[in-house]
Amino acid sequence: MDGISRVAVLTGAGISTDSGIPDYRGPDGVWTRDPALVDAFTYDSFMADPGVRERFWRTYLGHSAWRAEPNAAHRALAALEGTGVAVRILTQNVDGLHQRAGSSARKVLELHGSMHEVVCTGCGQRSPSRQTLDRVAAGDGDPRCPACGGILKPAVVLFGEHLDPGTAGLAERIAAHSEVLLVIGSSLLVEPVASLCAVALNAGHRLVIVNRDPTPYDEPAAEVIREPIGVAVPRLCAALTEAAGSAVRA
Repeated sequence: MDGISRVAVLTGAGISTDSGIPDYRGPDGVWTRDPALVDAFTYDSFMADPGVRERFWRTYLGHSAWRAEPNAAHRALAALEGTGVAVRILTQNVDGLHQRAGSSARKVLELHGSMHEVVCTGCGQRSPSRQTLDRVAAGDGDPRCPACGGILKPAVVLFGEHLDPGTAGLAERIAAHSEVLLVIGSSLLVEPVASLCAVALNAGHRLVIVNRDPTPYDEPAAEVIREPIGVAVPRLCAALTEAAGSAVRA
């Protein structure tokens, strides 16, 4: 890690499992335990079927992410900001735990949106999720926009939706200009996010992967780390901090 001053960090569901949020495809993942839930998180099904929306909102209301707290990996990445390393976090997660751990909001790019907002698919109005969830808890199974009556949707990218082009383009630029792309807890099976690894590699940068299971990019990676994320990430951040400090002292 010597001489590294610019690091892009791509995080997936695996970084939040230590916070009590299950991943999606692991042995105890959301889709593994209940494959039918995939429909509820698919845009076309969500928009077409009130019953799917009702199931979605019931599941969303009880999601463990609402009660989750940042863990050691989130905190280590936030602390890295205070060193001589320029850190940008590209996250597939919608839980907001990077920001709650202390990472600057302007340094966190939420590729798949945020679960803390709801957007109207009719007029585009955004509002805090809590307002809609309170309505669901009170018995409104398919809440509609109070302004126009349109279908409300969490401000996250559901299956079948495209990433915002501006967000995707910025992520590519960050991956192309960072000396290291550190991937944490991502299966790298979801496009176009997974292709950020190819962007970094094609630019001649190092790819480091911290993940429990194999990924499609393990072979070209400079390093693949299988130890628990809560152990590996603080260790890597400490190494980057030391390297930055050595560079400053030199």
